[in-house]
Order: sequence, then structure tokens, then C-alpha cells
Amino acid sequence: MKAALYDVEIAHVRAGPVRHEVCHDSYQWFVDLDDLPRLPPGLRSLARFDARDHFGDPQRSIRANVDAYLAENGIDLHGGAITMLANARSLGYVFNPLSLFWCHDGDGALVCVIAEVRNTYGGRHCYLLHTDDAGRAETAKVFFVSPFNSVDGFYRMSVPEPGERVALTISLHRPNRRPFTASVRGVRRPAGLRTVLATTLRRPFETWLVRGLITKHGIALWRKGLPVIRHPRIEEDPCPASPTVPTGSPP
Repeated sequence: MKAALYDVEIAHVRAGPVRHEVCHDSYQWFVDLDDLPRLPPGLRSLARFDARDHFGDPQRSIRANVDAYLAENGIDLHGGAITMLANARSLGYVFNPLSLFWCHDGDGALVCVIAEVRNTYGGRHCYLLHTDDAGRAETAKVFFVSPFNSVDGFYRMSVPEPGERVALTISLHRPNRRPFTASVRGVRRPAGLRTVLATTLRRPFETWLVRGLITKHGIALWRKGLPVIRHPRIEEDPCPASPTVPTGSPP
């Protein structure tokens, strides 16, 4: 697999107790952890993939950290490929609210998906998903993300591995309501040098913008009167093994 860029539209819809919608254009990288793209000297600050930006030991590779996490959960890929959809570190900064890892066995079959969620408080958590043939799974919410959402309910995630298009949906569910839905939709482009340069120079501070938009819309929600929920203590282990992994197809 060659690295690819996806021009994406990211949408968030908060249905209650106040309605608030967010939609913005961005781009994301889709890479093979065994063949991470490396720009020529002098340009590498435009796009880097560092282990420090994801879970695990920053002194090891991203691939080694994913394998270690899977081993803690009793999974051995036997050298199978792992692909990742995420933002790259650019001009010294990266923020990834969500990074996705598709983990395959030696024959190429998908074994599981890891959804690595990061919040603005410096914490992160990994959800280990066993998806159905359509890329869907359910998992209990156990990690604090938004100061306007408590840690209860469950997620329905639709995270099929990207092809010519990427189409992801994550919705939070509580009894008789669905207070929050996020989606990512986009089209693939090969990550040739000319394309990468054009994209990163057109959007040189993209992840700074993502981080800024989170703050902007947080202020908007606060001004609408949404109560702020106190942030709990961040776990010492940033990506512990999941205690339970709900499986099965959502209705």
C-alpha cells in the first residue's frame, strides 16, 4: 500500500440538551505502519509520523507499540499489516482527536480496529473493536472527552477501512436518545510529493486549526448555557487494555 491523503469533511452534531452543529474541511493521512512516508530533507517538518504522538513508548516505533497493545489483549497478527488514519505532525505540532488503526493477520484478513481517542486535557484512551463485515461495532464509553458530556452511555462506531473513499461515523447513545454524532467523509488522493507539498502549504497549520476549532465551539456551547462537567483525574496508564470489548453488529 502506498500512502494516501484524504480530503475530508468533518461534521459534529450535538442534538441535546442544546443543538449545535460543526462542519469543516480538512485532510488526513492513510499510511501503512511498516512503510511510513518520509519526505526529503528540508521538507520533513511538513509531515512526520512519530511514536510520541500516539499511545505507547515514544522510544519505540508506532508499529511496535500497536503490537504490544494487541499482545496485552491476547492478539498476535503474525506480522500482518497495520494501517492508520491520522493527522501527521506538521511544523512542530499535531493534535489527533481520533486515530484509527486497522490490524490485519498474515493473510490480510482484518482482525480488529483500534480507535485511539485523545482529549484536550492531555489524556488518551484506546477502544479495541471487533467489527462486523460492514466495519461496525459497539463499545461502552469509558473515557472523558468533552467537558459537556459525562462518561456514560455507549458508542456505535462505523469504521470501515478506507478505500477510494473514507466514510466514518461515531455516535454516542444513551437511553432513548443520541446526544452526539461525528462523521468523516472524504475522497482519496495518492500522496505523491507534489500533492503533499500543495496540501501542506495550502493548510500549513491544519492541526492547530483543529485544536482552535474545538476551543471555539466549546465556548459557543458554554455561551448557550450548556453546563460544564468537572474533568476527572487522567489515568496513569494512557491506553490500558480494555476491560470489556462489546462485539456484534449494531441494528
